[in-house]
Amino acid sequence: QVQLVESGGGLVQAGDSLTLSCAASEHTFITVHMGWFRQVPGKEREFVARMTWIGGSTTYADSVKGRFTISRDNAENTVYLQMNSLKSADTAVYYCEASMKSSKFSVPKPYWGPGTQVTVSS
Repeated sequence: QVQLVESGGGLVQAGDSLTLSCAASEHTFITVHMGWFRQVPGKEREFVARMTWIGGSTTYADSVKGRFTISRDNAENTVYLQMNSLKSADTAVYYCEASMKSSKFSVPKPYWGPGTQVTVSS
């Protein structure tokens, strides 16, 4: 079973930077993509950024383009989210998401981390 372990959340001031990381416990699975979502109380979980493992293609939500950068360490099966110029609107619980499969013939499944809180004070 794949487990995702997130770290790096915390309390920062507006304009500060923060880097989140997420490591997948299973190294024998094939990673299709890893990424980040975020959620505030009372709202649906929203997409933030994603990176494909083959090719390294990236996708960002419009709200974070130009401020957030997603990157990966293939060998460590780890994805990072560098967040710059943070705003109070970025305050949320950030969840790591990974699409992984046990073999090249199997169907990828989504896996989620437990979430890490990011609070930006204005």
